[in-house]
Amino acid sequence: MDIDFPLVLLLLVTISASAMLINKVILPKQGGSSIISSFIKWVGSFFPVLLCVFILRSFIFEPFQIPSGSMIPTLKIGDYILVNKFSYGLRFPVLGFKFFDVGSPQRGDVMVFIPPHDDRYFIKRVVGLPGDKIHILNNIVHVNGEIATYTPHFELPENSSYAVEEENLNGVLHPIQRKKLAGRLGKNFSAQVPQGYYFMIGDNRDNSSDSRVWGAVPEENIVGKAILTWMHWKSLNSIPSFSRVGEIK
Repeated sequence: MDIDFPLVLLLLVTISASAMLINKVILPKQGGSSIISSFIKWVGSFFPVLLCVFILRSFIFEPFQIPSGSMIPTLKIGDYILVNKFSYGLRFPVLGFKFFDVGSPQRGDVMVFIPPHDDRYFIKRVVGLPGDKIHILNNIVHVNGEIATYTPHFELPENSSYAVEEENLNGVLHPIQRKKLAGRLGKNFSAQVPQGYYFMIGDNRDNSSDSRVWGAVPEENIVGKAILTWMHWKSLNSIPSFSRVGEIK
């Protein structure tokens, strides 16, 4: 079972705030000390730290670990990334409602979101904006009739049946990996993005469950923009590496 960490953190902040209030207002009137009052004071002492973590994680930056290979070669399994929570506006924690508008996702952004079919965080690239017409033919992306261009990338694929290329998506350059012979999702696909929704596709084009499978993502499901890879640590049996530190493009 996946833990809803934002909800857990909110509960911890609420509990510690209540304990601090009880310690400041109620316990002095009763006088004396006991194991219970000492415990309440101890719980309340965590409030300032928990509040800072809550504000930082909810409104500014949040760390994530990449669990799958759907964004290869941009992001690899074990990459630790930093997500900017205010790039697309400030939202109420847990509820997700936007209360302060800052900006909107742009085509080519790497975005963390909650997909319509799941309650876990996913990460993909924004390919379609609200109202866009998306057509993918033989792994070539067409957006509103404009065809993306592809050039060989310096990175070699792990499998010889794949190619790593640089995709120019309406002026946004980024690496992708795709089969030399298009798979099921890349042969012939068409969709129009509804208003208030975004069409998300993984950079590992033939190994990504994305909007081609479960549809476009509603605006209220946006979590933030992935901006930085700060560490790579694939498993507890490996040594953390900082060789992949850098901006996410």
